[in-house]
This record gives sequence, C-alpha cells and structure tokens, in this order.
Amino acid sequence: MAFVRECALALSLTLVAGQAHSQQLVNAYPNLSFAKPVFLTSAGDGTDRVFVVQQTGAIMVFPNDSLAASTKTFLDISTKLSSLGGEEGLLGLAFHPDYAQNGYFYVDYTAPNPLRTVVARYKVRVDDPDRADTLSGFKIIEIPQPYSNHNGGMLAFGPDGYLYIGMGDGGSGGDPQNNAQDRTKLLGKILRIDVNDTTAAAHYVVPPDNPYANDTGGLKKEIWAYGLRNPWRFSFDTASGALWAADVGQDAVEEIDIIRKGKNYGWRIMEGTRCYNPPSGCDTTGLTLPIKEYYHPTGEAVTGGYVYHGYRRPDLAGAYIYADYITGLIWMLRYEGGLVTADSLLTQASSLISSFGTDRDQELYVVAYSASGGNSGIYRFSGSLRPEIPRSFSLRQNHPNPFGASTKIPFGLKKPATVSLRIFDAEGRLVRVLDKGRSPAGKFERFWDGTDSQGAAVASGIYFCRFDAGGYSQTIKMVLLK
Repeated sequence: MAFVRECALALSLTLVAGQAHSQQLVNAYPNLSFAKPVFLTSAGDGTDRVFVVQQTGAIMVFPNDSLAASTKTFLDISTKLSSLGGEEGLLGLAFHPDYAQNGYFYVDYTAPNPLRTVVARYKVRVDDPDRADTLSGFKIIEIPQPYSNHNGGMLAFGPDGYLYIGMGDGGSGGDPQNNAQDRTKLLGKILRIDVNDTTAAAHYVVPPDNPYANDTGGLKKEIWAYGLRNPWRFSFDTASGALWAADVGQDAVEEIDIIRKGKNYGWRIMEGTRCYNPPSGCDTTGLTLPIKEYYHPTGEAVTGGYVYHGYRRPDLAGAYIYADYITGLIWMLRYEGGLVTADSLLTQASSLISSFGTDRDQELYVVAYSASGGNSGIYRFSGSLRPEIPRSFSLRQNHPNPFGASTKIPFGLKKPATVSLRIFDAEGRLVRVLDKGRSPAGKFERFWDGTDSQGAAVASGIYFCRFDAGGYSQTIKMVLLK
C-alpha cells in the first residue's frame, strides 16, 4: 500500500495464466470483506478468534471459521487518527503475552497535530470478550514524525516478553535527515521496551540488556537495532526465536534481514548491498548486510511474513514466507547455518499484499489490500498435504450463539482418541449425544438442531455441551432461542 512506498502504484494484478506456481490462494473467509486491512492475528488466549486491523481505524474480530458471515468491531479509534490516506492510520496490533489474565493489547497509529506515531495500550471489556474498553486507552510512547510516510507500524512481543516496535526513517525520500543512522533518534529503528512497568513517571522501562541501556551520551536507550528504512512487517520465528524483518527499499533494492541486538543494517549508507549515499565507494565497516535482496522491477515494496510452523502445509515447515506488495509475488526462503539454502516463487496474488498473519494454530494468512477500497480480503494457501492437526484437545464455542435453527460445535483432537460430545439441559439432564466413538487426529465439527435424542424439539433456554477426549474435558454454555 502507499504506506510502503511514496510512489506505490494503486494497481491490482491477476494471476498469471499458465505459470507453474506450486501454490494457489483461496479466500479464507469468503463471506467477509474488509476496509484496507493491514494485519491479522489471534489473541493468544486459547480462543480461536481472528482479529483484522483496518488502516481506517477499526479492529474487527470474528470466529476462525471459513463460514463466518459477520464480524464485530473490537476497537474503533478512527477519530484519533491523522489523515487516512497514504501511509498513515491504524497500523499495528499486539496482544500481551498474559492477555488471558490482564486483557491488555497494544496498537500503533499515526496521530495529528503534531504528526506522530502513538503506541497505546487498551484493555478488553470485562463483560464482552469481543469488545475493547474504548476509555481504557493509555499512551505508552509518542514519536514525532517529520513526514507522512515511512511510519513502520509493526508491534510484536518477543519470546523475552518485551514489546518490539518498528519505526521507519521518518519519510520523504532518501532519509534527508539521516534519521536511520542517528542513534539519538528513534526513527529508522526497531525498538525494544518493557511495558509491564507503567507507573505515572514511566509508561515503560528500558530492558537492562538493550544495547544502549547504560549510555550517558544521548543515545536512545530504546533502540534494539538501527539503520532501517521502513521495517513495515517483522516477526519472530516461534521455534528459534529469531527476529525476521523485511525492510522496504528506496529506488532499486528490497531486503530481508535477521535482526540482532545493536546491529546497523546500513540505510541510508546502503540500500541492500548497494551503496546509496554516497552512490559509490561507501564505507561498509560495521554494517550488517541482508540475508536476501531482490531488485526492481521484480518487486517494488517487500512485505515481511513468517517462518511457517502450521500444520496445513508441511512442505513449507520452517520456511520464511514473504511477498511483494506491488507485484503480488509470494516466495519461500530457507535460511540454515547462516546461508540461504532455498528461495523459490510460490504464487502470485491477485491483489496488493499488505501483510501476512497467523492464527492460534500458526496457520498462515495473506492480507490483501485495495487502495481503492475494493477487492480486499484474507487468503490462505489452498489444499492440505495432510489433515490439520491441532496442538491440543479443544472444544470451541458453538457458532452462532445464541442460535435458533441450528448451531455448529467445533472441536479438535491432537491425536486419535475416543470422543464423547453430549448436550445437557440446565438441570443436568442428558438431552442428546452428538458424537461417541473413536476418531482420528484433526479438526471436526458437529451440528445441533435443537432436538433431543428422539428427534423432538426442545424448549428455548440454556444448554451445555460437554466434550471428553483423551482424558481432557471441557464444557461450553449454549443459548437456544426459538
């Protein structure tokens, strides 16, 4: 989108006919549409819900169900945003690692007068898990922005429990203020802060092992790494803990970096592995080069992704999936022992790719964006080389709930097990057995139409569904309204 290049083209590509791509994309939620989606994530609270960030200011939530027909507005901060054009708006979302207990989540947005990046904490409502408390906003950090582009915007908690923040170089073209190399400024950096200490005096604290935590000469202590142009999307490999970042280039080169503590990634001295300022003969001493780069016009704005650890596509396990926003090309890359051991094209999307995202089970999704407002959606790779295998036994909330004619009850088995799925009324009487017997590992769904074991309709009221499998038990409450 326009947030990744000042001259981004508002174009939409069709899948190239006849190209032998190994993957195809399918709409993950064909009944839903979104307004300029820029990110997707889950809450990490055990529920199987999807949260989609819209650049226009709203976060939408819905069940992770391909048949989902509607969304709810989890949070709407559109009135707090600066201009909704270009690269401004609501750009990032991260749920606290202890969200299930404290209800905290964090957003990154651009605010006006003066133009600035704001990272703020909000809290979910105690009476509704699908709605945030709009009055709970608590500003963690504010960073002045000299221009409207290159705002970064990514937020993510690392395996260390600290919050990482992606900051672009401040915008314009060529980093005219040399912000990315100036360690007395927060622009052009990846920041790392501890948000668990939010006293009145300090809305966050600097982790003691940050590279400049003990500096007394004016260097910004929040800096984790620097020399970045616009690290629009980064992610942590959930297996190794490595931090991957895709840094959007200027005129010629797009790059992918492994971000390490205190390293200088070169911008504006270099664009990828090429000298930029000066255009030749630049001093590369102390600079960390990208592990991968590609050149225009193959692509013009890299979109960072994830190292894949889902179950749907075991052929992609351990590979970093990334894309180009402009051309829609999607690649996979393997990096082992300090070397790129594989790098190949997977497919080409039919829309601008603003982001990737993962759900509760680390399945990967492609976030498609339309600058004109149309053809936006969430996609995934088609097919499965083996059934989706959950990581645990689980019973998900029925949908819809309350329900009238029928409701769907999803559950998952991490290994083959004897399953019991039973419906009880509010008095504890058995009403219906929906499943009883041995089942393989995988994800399953059962439907209840509001009838008892004899096929007779039951009365409106509260019912309970109990799930037993492999020594695990769980019960959910359902409401039948006729």
